[in-house]
Amino acid sequence: MDYDGFLELVKKRRSNRSFKPDPIPDDYADKIIEAARWAPSGFNTQPWDFVVVKKQELKDSIVQLLEEKGGVPRRPMDYSNAPVFIILLGDPRTKIGLPPRLSTDYERNQPIYISSLASAFLSMHLAATALGLASQWMTHAGFQVQVSIKELLGVPEGFEIYDMMAVGYPAVKARPKPVRAWEKMVHYDYSSKEDFRTDEEVNDFAGRTRDWMYAGLRRPD
Repeated sequence: MDYDGFLELVKKRRSNRSFKPDPIPDDYADKIIEAARWAPSGFNTQPWDFVVVKKQELKDSIVQLLEEKGGVPRRPMDYSNAPVFIILLGDPRTKIGLPPRLSTDYERNQPIYISSLASAFLSMHLAATALGLASQWMTHAGFQVQVSIKELLGVPEGFEIYDMMAVGYPAVKARPKPVRAWEKMVHYDYSSKEDFRTDEEVNDFAGRTRDWMYAGLRRPD
C-alpha cells in the first residue's frame, strides 16, 4: 500500500453506531486481532489480551450491563446488534518488562502502558475498516462496569478492560467528519502563542464537533 492508499483508509475509519445484524466471516475477528498484535508497545511489552464475543446471550448481557451500570442509554442508533464484540484487555504485570526505574514507578509507567494499548486498539479499527467493516469504540466498557463484564466472561483478576469494539457491517453511510484546519495544528520548529488557537477558537470547534456527534446519535437506523 502506498501513502495515498493508507491515508484514504485512515479517512474512511469512523466510529459507527448502527450495524446490520448480518454475521461477518469467521476469520475477520482473527484478522483484526492479528493487526493489533503487531502494534508498537513500550519496550515491546505487548500488554494485551483479546476476548472475542459472538454468542448472542453474552452480547445481550454486556449490553444490559452497559445500560444499567455504565450509563449507556439506548438510542435510535446503537451497537447492540453488532455481530461481534472484541474486548481489549490490559495486563499490568507486563510493566515488569520496562527498565527497572520505570517498572516500579506508576506515574511514569502508566502512560506507557495506556499508550501501548491505545496503539493496539487503533490498529484494530484500521483493520476493520480495511475489511469493509464498521466499528465503534465503546469506552464505557472500561469504567465501573468492567468488573461485571470480567465476571461474566471469566476474565481473571488483575486484567483490566481497556475498551471494547463493536464490529460488523454498517447499516448507515458514514458522514463527512469535521477536521481542524492544518495551519491551526501543525507548527514547525519555533512557535509562539499567536500560532496556536485562542480559547474562543477552541470553544467554537468544541461546540461544532459536539453538535456533529449528537446529530449522528439521532440518525435513524
